[in-house]
Amino acid sequence: MSITELIQAAQFLVDAAGNKKAVVLDYVYWNEFLELLEDLEDAEEIRRLREASEETLSWESAKAELRREGIDV
Repeated sequence: MSITELIQAAQFLVDAAGNKKAVVLDYVYWNEFLELLEDLEDAEEIRRLREASEETLSWESAKAELRREGIDV
């Protein structure tokens, strides 16, 4: 789901003057929103690591390495 679709799914609570005071999202949309935020955070971390010329691994390689260390992912 795109950010635009999430915004369109939002409902707003307003006061008597019509000022928006809160946002209500269906729980399914909330989870979608959290996933988008996590993806953005991951992308920023990857960008930062690349700029610092630090070694990065693909997710598949990282999972394989973690599993070799006995960590279930």
